[in-house]
Amino acid sequence: MEGDLIHINEWLKPLSLLYGAGVWVRNLLFDSGVLKEHRFERPVVCIGNITVGGTGKTPHTELLLGMLLPKYKVGVLSRGYRRRSHGFHLATTSTPMDVIGDEPWQIKQKYPDAIVAVDANRRAGIERLLSDPQTRDVDVILLDDAFQHRYVRAGLNILLTDYHRLLTDDCLLPAGRLRESVSAKDRADIVIVTKCPAEMKPMDYRVIQKSLDLKPFQSLYFSTFRYRPLRRLFAEETSQAEVLSSDHHVLLLTGIASPQQMLMDLHRITRHITPMSFDDHHAFTPRDIQRIEEAFTAMQGNKRLIVTTEKDAARLHHVEGLSPIVRRHICVLPVEVEIMQGRQSEFESAVLDFVNGVR
Repeated sequence: MEGDLIHINEWLKPLSLLYGAGVWVRNLLFDSGVLKEHRFERPVVCIGNITVGGTGKTPHTELLLGMLLPKYKVGVLSRGYRRRSHGFHLATTSTPMDVIGDEPWQIKQKYPDAIVAVDANRRAGIERLLSDPQTRDVDVILLDDAFQHRYVRAGLNILLTDYHRLLTDDCLLPAGRLRESVSAKDRADIVIVTKCPAEMKPMDYRVIQKSLDLKPFQSLYFSTFRYRPLRRLFAEETSQAEVLSSDHHVLLLTGIASPQQMLMDLHRITRHITPMSFDDHHAFTPRDIQRIEEAFTAMQGNKRLIVTTEKDAARLHHVEGLSPIVRRHICVLPVEVEIMQGRQSEFESAVLDFVNGVR
């Protein structure tokens, strides 16, 4: 059920009050015009959240890319979390992962026709995209994880909240995982409840809709993950796929903020799953590689696999020390986002209407 992963550290709530006061003052300065928000003439779509990670921003950014790229020249601007570079960087398909970060690298590999850039200063990054001869003809810009970056006034704000950790059930850092108070949701044009189980009932939708208590101008959607066939990470042929069955014994290797829904989904296929979880954007160390090797060796059964996410695969692809047998058995589980309740076309129309209206 929704909210089933919420954990509040009650003893930290006094610190949350102090944190919340600071966030409130900052937002007041923007709302009153003391701190300036900058608008751009090109369509700018922000995909973000008000929680610390784990809502599925990258898959939803890819959903938008799939919708927009056939018609427009699309730019994706990200902070490039944990990258080993500074300032603005325009990605190519040969840019090393550590220069731009795992998520921008993943997006550029999957969508080579997209313009992918990183800059912690989103306003400066957009200005660079619009002035650089290589990118100044961009039609629309997608801002990845910039809901709190209020120096840019996006024309369309899409706010994501995890079904298992609804923002209305959470509280501010450090007691909870909210980066802003729940009232910040009022800045969103579209709210998407992500990582929903596929078998949601009508009552589930209504309960969440009532809990979120959105404004009349805001649209609410629900999304779920659809899994594509497994592919071998180190296969010479990218078309090589693996079909997961109930006979498989799986080491589920994740370095993402919220792997619980994936674990539950895979449990419907096989009950032989050993989870191995690391922090979001985790950089795998030699000790981690040793743990992976030991866990795989200890697994029972004739059909063994290591299953990981696309984001983790971006980092695993570049680590050293994996044995040949482990490399042969690492599979990537690609995900696609599906808007539920038969409203995929409605969501697509809302985004395209905005883009066309600004252009």
